[in-house]
Amino acid sequence: MSEIPEQKEEQWDMVIETSTSPFRLNLRDLWHYRDLLALLVRRDFVSFYKQTILGPFWFFLQPLITTITFTFIFGKLAKIDTGDTIPQPLFYMSGIVTWNYFAECLTKTSTVFKDNASIFGKVYFPRLIMPLSIVLSNLIKFAVQLLLFAVILAYYIVQEGYHPNVTAYIALFPLLILLMAMLGLGLGMIISALTTKYRDLAFLITFGVQLFMYATPVIYPLSTLSEQYRDIMKWNPMAPIIEGFRYGLFGEGLFSWGYLAYSLIVTLTILLFGIVIFNSVEKKFVDTV
Repeated sequence: MSEIPEQKEEQWDMVIETSTSPFRLNLRDLWHYRDLLALLVRRDFVSFYKQTILGPFWFFLQPLITTITFTFIFGKLAKIDTGDTIPQPLFYMSGIVTWNYFAECLTKTSTVFKDNASIFGKVYFPRLIMPLSIVLSNLIKFAVQLLLFAVILAYYIVQEGYHPNVTAYIALFPLLILLMAMLGLGLGMIISALTTKYRDLAFLITFGVQLFMYATPVIYPLSTLSEQYRDIMKWNPMAPIIEGFRYGLFGEGLFSWGYLAYSLIVTLTILLFGIVIFNSVEKKFVDTV
């Protein structure tokens, strides 16, 4: 009687199974799909301006035109005090560039389920890749706009004789950028999960972000506010980030480690909450979108 050969245990590169914990990040899957992440980042960066006449020049024109508008309306007409030493265009552009990165991460992540429902329903990949690709592609845009800011800063140094009081806190810039990315990602994932059932939020988010900008020291420094309103503004986790940028570059602004620690705690809490909601909704959102 012939013996039945033993079957070898099959080895798989990846096993797809239902995630039981909403806290699971699937970091191994994210690393396995890193090529897809790079492809999505390239798609987001290229496709948005592909059919426009000016193309990537919009990266420069958008903050430049906004800076000119803010300088004329808030600086010349409204005469909002921006400090004694910082030129108004530099003050406004430093706030605009940093705020734009946070706002883009938030608004684009907030519709990730709705915008990619057809892809999510057909093929498996870690869903967190989509919001991560948005954050990374906007980081490229942020770097381009920082280059524009550096050019304008160089013009004021060479032509106008301006000497920025750069402080050692400029070394915190990578942390501040990371905080903006995490805050935009966390809030965006929370809103994206809600928009699967409540479509009205998709219409309100852009308007809400614009209003939120005026509660953030983008067009005014916190030092010009009364103590009562300054204490209220400090509840905004984006306020210490923008003030930190200006303090590192110009040596002006209200910066404290406690203020930054508050922003870090709030950001991590929102990000964790956003991941939990995102992982919970991704299992059943196709039935509601």
